[in-house]
Amino acid sequence: MDCNLRPYQEEVVQAALRGENSIIWLPTGGGKTRAAVYVTKKHLETTANAKVAVLVNKVHLVDQHFAKEFKPYLGNTYKITAISGDSNEKDLFGCLVKASDLVICTAQILENALINMEEEKHVELTDFTLLVIDECHHTQKESVYNKIMGRYVEKKVRKQGNLPQILGLTASPGTGGNRQLDKAVEHVLQICANLDSVIVSTKNFTLVLQKVVPRPKKQYDIVEKRALDPFGDHLKAMMLMIHEFMPSTVSRSLREMGTQEYEADVVELEKAENRLIAQCALHLRQYNDALLINDTVRMVDAFWGLDEFYNSRKTKLLDGTDLFLQGLFDENRVELKQLASNARYENPKLARLQCTLQEEFNDENSRAILFSKTRRGTHCLFDWVNSNPELQRVNVKAGILTGAGTGANHMTQNEQKETIKHFRKGILNLLISTSVAEEGLDIPECNLVVRYGLLTNEIAQQQASGRARAMNSVYSVVAEEGGREIRRELTNEYLESLTAKAIDQVQQMSPREFSRKISELQQNAVMIRIQAERKKDEREQRYSPGQVQFQCRGCFLPVCSGEDLRKIENTHHVNINLEFERHYTAGVQVVLEKSFEDWEPGRVISCRNCGKEWGMEIKFRRVVIVPCLKIKSFSLKTPGGKSTPKQWKDVEFQVKEFDFLKDMNAFILSDLQMRRNMNTLHNL
Repeated sequence: MDCNLRPYQEEVVQAALRGENSIIWLPTGGGKTRAAVYVTKKHLETTANAKVAVLVNKVHLVDQHFAKEFKPYLGNTYKITAISGDSNEKDLFGCLVKASDLVICTAQILENALINMEEEKHVELTDFTLLVIDECHHTQKESVYNKIMGRYVEKKVRKQGNLPQILGLTASPGTGGNRQLDKAVEHVLQICANLDSVIVSTKNFTLVLQKVVPRPKKQYDIVEKRALDPFGDHLKAMMLMIHEFMPSTVSRSLREMGTQEYEADVVELEKAENRLIAQCALHLRQYNDALLINDTVRMVDAFWGLDEFYNSRKTKLLDGTDLFLQGLFDENRVELKQLASNARYENPKLARLQCTLQEEFNDENSRAILFSKTRRGTHCLFDWVNSNPELQRVNVKAGILTGAGTGANHMTQNEQKETIKHFRKGILNLLISTSVAEEGLDIPECNLVVRYGLLTNEIAQQQASGRARAMNSVYSVVAEEGGREIRRELTNEYLESLTAKAIDQVQQMSPREFSRKISELQQNAVMIRIQAERKKDEREQRYSPGQVQFQCRGCFLPVCSGEDLRKIENTHHVNINLEFERHYTAGVQVVLEKSFEDWEPGRVISCRNCGKEWGMEIKFRRVVIVPCLKIKSFSLKTPGGKSTPKQWKDVEFQVKEFDFLKDMNAFILSDLQMRRNMNTLHNL
């Protein structure tokens, strides 16, 4: 099949066709991936021993790029392999790269292969002649893309090896949150430095591009502020009672209730060493979530969320703090339920949203995406749509699209694919989605995109807007008059234009000046990377494993030592001490869509004392079942005090690698000793 390009696509691929590293900047729907297919085809045709890797940042994009773009145009001539975290073949990545002309994979798969030294799994950057990086604006800070490109830049600075050509694709590099042109220019230059690339866009065919990707008509669907909110007021009064129960110095530091800032404050307090403060913070977070839901969807949604939380805790009340918090909700439950059921005080945003949807769905061919902030929010909106007689009358058929995962409200990869397939076929005509639909997904043209109660950056706004690609489409912002959403949306409009100005300024630089700036930024990045590695090594050596005590974050009970832990494949952190078993209970079986070479999931594990979830069992090499721990479920007591790391890479001791023979022998001997002890006790 011929891979024909539009004039503006031909313009933006010229640098890449000359073998130069470049970032293609085109709007959502402008055909960036098709341009990448064309460059890849020409590269494979003209480069000796060519080997191409297409990197994506989400698993579902692997199959999408393979089936929709690369296979139709290149599949008859070249060996193409698609590999993601869902693929069993990922464990033979090194072998597959050798056997393929083109691999399409998640960036994490390549990162794992770069650090894994087993021959069948390992690859080097120099094994490739071209790297295509999708959604390349993510190549910054601690992202996987930037880890890969950090190695690339370091090799370049050190003048090591034949490095592959780079082709980045983005709908917007953004401004990095900067509001001044000079700072926005610095941000764009940093992205260029991280990707060792120039940034290219169409200059001669902007009118053609505008016809292909028409901008939607933007409308602000404004609602007046709620006149009365007795349900929300009652929640705030209960929160104040919890504030009074806490030390006054702590509660005084909290910001405005019902905001993201307040949530950030209580999340920090959950890490407190004092159980009273930590538990109060956990409950305040639930109340704040209820306020945010009350502000976005229905009062009953907020109420049932709280009710579910307190029902789950009734059997695990450990002390006076738990009794006070549970009692406070139980005493107010009936009144909260009555207030939540009073239609007079319902959220006015929903009435406005109903009008917006009704207006569009009077046309039976309409397709729309409704963006909401959280997974829970999408489920609440789904229930509201399905129980709304006016929306059912205009035949709204809604489906939910959220990120993949294993937790509550997550979707499996197959469920995502099915939902998008049904949307494409018209079985569904409204997608209620989190940000997962903003970026990359192959979703049909929509004539309505609604942003509902969202505070995001200019990149997310542009990508969401780009989903409204049908002629005469509408991009609607449903928000409260004078609210934060409106202010953020207007700020994002300004930042979008600032991004364009910053890119233009970078493109206007002389090649010499651009090269000098990029070189400075890259040398600086290499120095920072070396220092970060040194600090990481120092942090890991700060304490010996035996000096670190793990305590449950729910009840502060000591449960194990750092000496009991082992690391499997640099990913799973397991406890190999059989004594640990007495501290937890095992619950429901974890079910994952994907399968793995060396392990399979077992049951969820939770603290026997307070019920806090700790992780899950894993069956390793079909031989041994070991508990695999989530670091966020524990606080760590060290000679220097307590800490609450968010990730395993933040712990201040070195977790030993799992040595299968040595640790299995110790495991078996420990098991035999425990059985002997049990028999001795039984005989006594």
